[in-house]
Amino acid sequence: MPFPPPPRTPSGPRRRTLLASAAGAALLVGCSSGSGDSGSDGSGGGPSVTERARARAARDSAGLVARYDAVLAVHPALAGRLSPLRAEVVRHVTAFGGVRERSASPSASASAAASPSPSAPASGAAASAAVPAGERDALVDLAAAERALADQRIAALVDVPGELARLLASVAAAGAAHAYLLTEGTR
Repeated sequence: MPFPPPPRTPSGPRRRTLLASAAGAALLVGCSSGSGDSGSDGSGGGPSVTERARARAARDSAGLVARYDAVLAVHPALAGRLSPLRAEVVRHVTAFGGVRERSASPSASASAAASPSPSAPASGAAASAAVPAGERDALVDLAAAERALADQRIAALVDVPGELARLLASVAAAGAAHAYLLTEGTR
């Protein structure tokens, strides 16, 4: 008795495969770095490349937390959906050596990012004004910020040494997953 043919599967790679491939490629780039963590810019007493990259990554993640806070301030009904993602971004700030927030409330953030750049701070009122009035549009904007920051971190991998490159790759993959989760219900 012959076996029936397998069911037709969609052509092309699955989303999970693409995310895993991007993260794996980023890790390979980070692992191939031959420089140590003590690389400096040659200015003598200035911060090393690693220290500057860590500081920037912490600032960028803090700016992203501020964007989450701004969206939550305008759209409190999204708290159930955004709180777990925001908590992950707060952990990213800590992983890069940034200061962990004392409170998880949207008003606890010292600044909010209103511009498309995740690292550009603005006043809380300006950030609230910059958040779209519609929940769907607010989620799409937040996903775009996550995606842009993930792309920026992937591009930065070639400039940093191994351990930081692995951390950047991991956080970039998490950002790409956040972007997917934010837009999943809006299609």
